[in-house]
Amino acid sequence: GDFVIADKGYDSEAIRNKVRERNSSPVIPRKQNSKTGNGDIDWCLYKYRHLVENAFARLKHFRAIATRYDKLKLQFESMLALACAMIWLPM
Repeated sequence: GDFVIADKGYDSEAIRNKVRERNSSPVIPRKQNSKTGNGDIDWCLYKYRHLVENAFARLKHFRAIATRYDKLKLQFESMLALACAMIWLPM
């Protein structure tokens, strides 16, 4: 991937250097006590990360998905599609 997006828990120069070695750009905000600022971070990409994380949190409310009751791939994907449809519909 072109970007590696993570939260403040992964703010270290070792992780940032590994990402740069793989020709990717780190999108990781710095911690509050960091001496280096957040001038180089793409906040739009970071906001999309938050949206994706919220979508997974909403999917985990469905017990069958969170505990993986369905052992077959087709049944699990069907339940996942049903859950996404229920989240998408306004109630």
